[in-house]
Amino acid sequence: MKTLTPHNGTSGIRPVLTIVMDGVGLAPATEANAVSLARTPNLDRIMKEYPMVSLKAHGPAVGLPSDDDMGNSEVGHNALGSGQVFAQGAKLVSSSIESGKMFASETWQTLIGGVKENNSTLHFIGLFSDGNVHSHIDHLKAMLQQAKAEGVKNIRIHILLDGRDVGETSALEYIDPFEAFIADLSDENCNIKIASGGGRMQITMDRYEANWAMVDLGWKTHVLGEGRQFASAHEAVETYRAETKAIDQDLPPFVIAENGAPVGTIGDGDSVIFYNFRGDRAIEISKAFDGGADFDKFDRVRVPAVLYAGMLEYDGDLHIPSRYLVNPPEITNTMGEYLADMKISQFAISETQKYGHVTYFWNGNKSGMFSEEYETYEEIPSDIVPFEQRPWMKCAEITDRLIEVLLSGKYDCIRVNFPNGDMVGHTGSLEATICSMEALDLQLGRILPVLDKVGGVAIITADHGNADEMAEFDKKTGSVKKNKDGSLKAKTSHTLNPVPCIIYDNANADKYTVKEDKGQFGLSNVAATVVNLLGYEAPEMWDESVIELK
Repeated sequence: MKTLTPHNGTSGIRPVLTIVMDGVGLAPATEANAVSLARTPNLDRIMKEYPMVSLKAHGPAVGLPSDDDMGNSEVGHNALGSGQVFAQGAKLVSSSIESGKMFASETWQTLIGGVKENNSTLHFIGLFSDGNVHSHIDHLKAMLQQAKAEGVKNIRIHILLDGRDVGETSALEYIDPFEAFIADLSDENCNIKIASGGGRMQITMDRYEANWAMVDLGWKTHVLGEGRQFASAHEAVETYRAETKAIDQDLPPFVIAENGAPVGTIGDGDSVIFYNFRGDRAIEISKAFDGGADFDKFDRVRVPAVLYAGMLEYDGDLHIPSRYLVNPPEITNTMGEYLADMKISQFAISETQKYGHVTYFWNGNKSGMFSEEYETYEEIPSDIVPFEQRPWMKCAEITDRLIEVLLSGKYDCIRVNFPNGDMVGHTGSLEATICSMEALDLQLGRILPVLDKVGGVAIITADHGNADEMAEFDKKTGSVKKNKDGSLKAKTSHTLNPVPCIIYDNANADKYTVKEDKGQFGLSNVAATVVNLLGYEAPEMWDESVIELK
């Protein structure tokens, strides 16, 4: 039972609303900043008229190894919901590899032992870059070297092209040196080849069951070896770029073949490692491999008897997958658990693309509710269309429901995620991202008067930057990089910029003061701020609040 201590016997403020403007960072106004370029009178006004501090949203502030590591929605919502910083995926995996703990694990030994006993193939599937958000290519290389050292004879790699957490057309910068790496590693005792691939937004890496067709296509590509054949991954990328003009994340699937036959279908007795460490886009393909006869999301045609493992356990409550190489962080003492135990009613809402972030990730990588009596979660189904074609996404529908909830008076603590700035920002389209920000601003203009009507307070923040920096910058000159035709060199990844934390309150501002912003705050300071506004002292293990109660 988690308990919170009331502050001086006060009842606090109701409701407290946390608005997460996903992917909206703080950055100088440039020709590549969709946030500043957009017409956002509501956001502009509240940033000027209400107290605001900046929050760090990347690197050590969210549990990642260094300040060179961009934040992401998963670790961001972990920090927002837990009030603490825990060592996260990339850092956990790197430490496990460096210490040798991964390779001594029962899972690694079982998978390696299986292919050696069966004289079969070890397969690796995952995001192929050093973006360090879902995966890191160095982890893959370390596992290849170890597998060879342990006597594995046949290894196949199924690469998911990035272009989202790294440069949008950087695939060959990874493929070409990697081909040289595996050529040097291969010998008469160990045969290593790339077997298949495709863009991460086309195959395999769907999330929140938004589009199982992506996973179906990935299964056909990686497992069955069905699809357009090429002699090499390099050839596939060059050919598809010329034909489709698509960026890496949108390139169609491909199969590497020799003499007309795929070089790496997945068969009985093989072992498969999905080497992404981030969970959201790894769960569905894991279900396909681990789901057994009850799996019904698509026709798998052929289900090979394999030993399958993820890099981490992607869902700790549902235990997906059943085998994994590295234990995920154990996130404890989260805000949701404290509020549920205190019988404080909570409401969480977003559309499909970020629904898991205000529920699963917010609650410390835990599925389900802490209390069905005191919690309500609501998902607005996302459209299955390219985000740049509908940049407003479901922000209006989310707001419709949010306004109903505010007026109902049923909930004391409410959280909402608007995905626009992140999901549209990832497309690289500056124009669409400007539109997404303007759509979001219209919703702020609808929500805030209702909040005034019910006497509540809002914390308006973000989980990381994205829309604030839509082009690559030259680190030496600080200028925006441009293509030969004069257009901006699009950036599709998150940024290293801080995010805003605005305290919007027209009814209760006399109950507290906002602390001076000295650059000391991060996302993990939000949880304590929320419970302070609710009238409670924060648990001692949480990071400090950005306000001081009177």
